[in-house]
Amino acid sequence: MSELVEAAVAASDLAQRRSGVAIRELSQETEFRAACDLLDRVWRPPAGSPLITMALLRGFEHSGSYVVGAYESDRLLGVCIGFLAKAGLHSHIAGVEARARGRTIGFALKVHQRAWSLERAITKVTWTYDPLVSRNAYFNLAKLGAVAQEYLPDFYGEMDDGVNKGQGSDRMLVGWDLTASAVAEGCLPPHHGAALPPDAVAGLDADANGLPVLGPLDAPCLTIRIPADIEALRAERPGAAQAWRSALRDTLGGLLAEGAAVTGFTRDGRYLVERKAEG
Repeated sequence: MSELVEAAVAASDLAQRRSGVAIRELSQETEFRAACDLLDRVWRPPAGSPLITMALLRGFEHSGSYVVGAYESDRLLGVCIGFLAKAGLHSHIAGVEARARGRTIGFALKVHQRAWSLERAITKVTWTYDPLVSRNAYFNLAKLGAVAQEYLPDFYGEMDDGVNKGQGSDRMLVGWDLTASAVAEGCLPPHHGAALPPDAVAGLDADANGLPVLGPLDAPCLTIRIPADIEALRAERPGAAQAWRSALRDTLGGLLAEGAAVTGFTRDGRYLVERKAEG
């Protein structure tokens, strides 16, 4: 076993101990059904429309994809599912029981996924997340060291689960280079958000009413702000949440389409974006 793999396995073991869980691959029908039920409790899809089926999990597992659960004794508290893809592994979905949040179980699942992948000579993992959810942006970009690759407007079409209904399904595709030193360091605490460059210009900010305000987008270094809690905003002010979706799609989506790069995410909820130098 190479030093890289050994270090990844050790980091995974440490993350599991700190979270108080044991992560293992699922292989039995009862385990698959429990995983499906957990994901449905997290996302709350309409009755009769499960988020994912037992049969699909069986197919993923049997084909050698990533299907794991995080257990406290015999209680399933978290699930993470990924399938083999052209890039290596695509991490499709992960969820943690509401009562178990705040215990870094999601982090333990990702660190385990890294070790599992490296043990199989997979060096890159991709996944998508809602770019308006600040805690996920921070987790993915600042904590794990993933890199934003592409802004995908309305990627999944209209969604009717309790988390996404009525808000569109824009997603950010990220790539996780499992061999990068920054990623290896991110798998161990502490973690810090990106520092704000002194020459950064606000390309998207919030006004006194919490609504998006567009700024100039032609500066070399830009900040793109998102709400601190878009989920609460969706529940309390859905019109404002929709305004943020449109503004982020136009600014961040437009910048990435033009070749700009996301270089970090700050603790106070701003993407750092840099334009490529011409010439």
